[in-house]
Formats: sequence, C-alpha cells, structure tokens
Amino acid sequence: MAFTGNYTCNSFKQQLFEGDFDFSATTTQTFKIALYTNDATLDETTTAYTSTGEVVATGYTATGESITPSLAIDSTNGIAYIDFTDASWSGAFTARGALIYRVTAGNPAICVLDFGSDKTSTTTFVVEFPPNTSTGALIRLA
Repeated sequence: MAFTGNYTCNSFKQQLFEGDFDFSATTTQTFKIALYTNDATLDETTTAYTSTGEVVATGYTATGESITPSLAIDSTNGIAYIDFTDASWSGAFTARGALIYRVTAGNPAICVLDFGSDKTSTTTFVVEFPPNTSTGALIRLA
C-alpha cells in the first residue's frame, strides 16, 4: 500500500496523555526513525515499529537511526513543540517514508512521515527535520 500522508499516530496521542513519553532535555528514553519503501502500510492507525516494508540496503541498519528530541514552549502563543535531530545513513538506497518511534517494550509509534515520492540517495541519505519553531516543528500542540 502506498503512503497516503503525514500522521501523528492515534496511539501516540493517547499514550502522550498517559505519560508514556518524555521529550525533555534530561530524558533517558530512546527514539528512532526507521525508513520504509512504498510497500509499507503506515498511517494514523500505526501503533508500533514494524519491519514490514522497511528499507533493506547496504548502509541501512534495520530499526533505523537514533534521534534526539528537543522540546520547547512558545509561551506567547501557548504552543508546545517537539523537533528531532536530523538522521543520516551512508549508502545508496531508496525510501518512500519513515516512522518515528520510541525504543521500549512494544516500540510505540509516534508519527509517520510521507516523503511525497520515492527519494533516492547515491552516497548519503538524510532526513532533515523542519525548523524547531512553534510554526515549523514536526509535532506541535496548541
């Protein structure tokens, strides 16, 4: 199934309010981003990391790369937002999208990223996150 858009996973929204995620600067939680081909079925109903449809290529390690969160609050506009460090892999391969998840029992999903089309690298594949601002960050809560 093709990617159909970018999603904050429904299960993440619930688990966020249950206190299962810590994006603070002192967090001991580990977060990862995994890359997928267009064979993956990922959307807002995705609840956890899956290897189904994940990229298999030289230079890419199954389960993806670790990324570090950055939490901030725009107190003027009442918006909390989260960004992550960019991720990169050395290798030539193609990916259609990605899944950000927390490394723990069950590997709960946070969000699905649709790249809009297949993206191919010849030497280094980079996922560059948007600006870490209240209007540009990947995840925003107003």
